[in-house]
Amino acid sequence: MKIATFVGILAALLMSSNGYAQVPAANSDSAVEAAVMQVLKDFIDAVNRLDVVAIEQTYHFPHYRLASGRMTVLDRPGQRTVEQDRELLGPEWDHSQWGRIRIIHSSSDKVHVDTLFSRYRKDGSIIASFESLYVVTKEQGRWGIKLRSSMAP
Repeated sequence: MKIATFVGILAALLMSSNGYAQVPAANSDSAVEAAVMQVLKDFIDAVNRLDVVAIEQTYHFPHYRLASGRMTVLDRPGQRTVEQDRELLGPEWDHSQWGRIRIIHSSSDKVHVDTLFSRYRKDGSIIASFESLYVVTKEQGRWGIKLRSSMAP
């Protein structure tokens, strides 16, 4: 295979139509992958709207977040507020965006996703970027985010 052809194929695999790098896991099920990617898209879209109800609809409960050396557990919907999210995101925050979403382990009911996300100001400049691991599970026939382990504060 010619190098140019290989590079072209590799580039096509790495870029999704959403504009972020997306690398399929070896032997992954395309239906599982599509469902997980939709959950993560719905999550970031809800975060950008500061829509707490929609954010929680992407979760499975109990939901776990490990960040800043602390584990936060949400036992049920309704335990978070828009004010808490605004405080977490900071006064300069305008929106967030995935920089990378890569499935690294996959089964029929659990997926580990290596991510990089960035927080942006209104002018498009980056506030910060954070590496994270998301565990997305299928429970009662629905995919949702069970755990987020982030380098974010």
